[in-house]
Formats: sequence, structure tokens, C-alpha cells
Amino acid sequence: MYFFLFPSMLATRLALADFSDVAVGRVLLAVFLLLLAMTFLMLLMRRFISRNGAEFTSVYQGGIRFNTYVAIAASAELFGGLGLALAAVIMALMIPLLNVLCVIIFSLYAGEQRMDSRKTLLTVIKNPLILGCLLGIFLNVTGIGMPGWTQPVMEIISRAALPLGLLAVGVALNLGALRTAGKPLVISSGLKLLIMPLVAVGISLLLKLETQEQAMLVLFASVPTATSAYILARQLGGDAPLMAAIVTAQTLVAMLTLPLVIYLNQLAFGLV
Repeated sequence: MYFFLFPSMLATRLALADFSDVAVGRVLLAVFLLLLAMTFLMLLMRRFISRNGAEFTSVYQGGIRFNTYVAIAASAELFGGLGLALAAVIMALMIPLLNVLCVIIFSLYAGEQRMDSRKTLLTVIKNPLILGCLLGIFLNVTGIGMPGWTQPVMEIISRAALPLGLLAVGVALNLGALRTAGKPLVISSGLKLLIMPLVAVGISLLLKLETQEQAMLVLFASVPTATSAYILARQLGGDAPLMAAIVTAQTLVAMLTLPLVIYLNQLAFGLV
């Protein structure tokens, strides 16, 4: 699914998307500013939000990363094909930049691990979602699109990605991890599900993004953190049990907050 279905869907949507009315440059700038603003905020709050470096890395990941499956499913439901295309554009920058930022934070605060720039670059380049986005952009820019039989075949393949992705979100939950979490979990969830959407609104207004562009940026800021954050916490010396608790708590809480944010988002931007 992660290595084939989602990359196929992203490549197809990007290859067929019409970006003539989308300010791609401003959208990418908004993503860049959003991630930097959240990073700067959490670094300023570091002594308040965590007791040690390993704990801080998990709070940081919980406060800034996004669940790809939830974001794409919500994008498709709200805005259809254009939503998926905009989601792919956002992810084309968000995924590699987030990976780099997270590895830097681990190298600074996890203690035992040191950043391997070559390994980090290779990991980002080989990310299936990034490869799918790059392929779709190439097909779109060159005018090749999805010729002949490839479009209907890829459309069929793409339809399987979203339901399977949402099933994977449920499978990744670890309710037992919630017992040992406390203040860091609450802070990380507040940063991700409340503060980050508000920062996204501010950046959208500052850059004067179009209505759907604004809505998509706020949507990505509002989804729970990525389940893959747990793997990174284990590999790079973070607080893995806390990370598991943050992933689980945010996914459950987002079932209540995300519909509310989407509604307020649509109301504010005149989509309802």
C-alpha cells in the first residue's frame, strides 16, 4: 500500500491535474513557513514541554508531523481530484522537509544518535510518496499525462489506496501506551491539533492564498501525527513509548477535532 497504491494514486492525480489557477509557489512557501514556525515555537518551549531530550523529540514529532492516510482521505472527500492534486503538491515539500527537520532534532536532543546527512538524503529520495509526486509532476509538466490504457488502469488501482490507508490508521493504535503518558502527550496534542491549525490560518491570510489553497493548508495542519513517527523514535533514540501514546491519543482526539476544524475551515473560507 505505502510502496505502490499511494504512490500510484499521487502520480495519477498530479499527472492529470490542472494547476493553471493554483499558486503553487505560494502554497509551497506557506508549507515551508508553517513547518519553520512550529519548529521555532517548540524550540522556544522546550524546557517547559519536556524533561529530557528523548522526550522532546517525541513531543516535537507529535506536534509537527501529519498522518498521510488521513490527510489524503480528507482531501479527496472535501475537494475531489483538485484536493488530491493540491495534497500531492503540499506533500512533495512537506515530507522531505519534515524528515530532515526531525532527523536534525534527533541529532541535537536524542543524545546517542548523530545525523548522517547522506543516509538522510537517501531516505528522503527513496520515499515512495516523494517518487510518486515527482513522477506525477514530470508527466504533468511534459504534457505526457496518462496516455492510452494507463489512465483507467491507474484510476482502478488508486481507488484501493484510501480505504486501505484508513484501515492502517486503526491497526496502528496502541491503547495500552496511553497509561504511561502525561503532560508531554497533552502538550504535543495541543500543539498539533489546535496551535498548528491556527498558525496555518495566519500564514494563509498573510500570503493571501486562494480559498481552496487556504483550506488545504489548514486541513494538513489539523490531522493527527504520523504513525511512522514511532519507528523513527525507536531508530534514533527517542522516547518510543511516549511516541506510541501520542500517535494513539491524537488519532482518537482528531475524530472529534478534525470534523470541527473542517467545518470552521469551510465556514471561514466560504465553502459552505
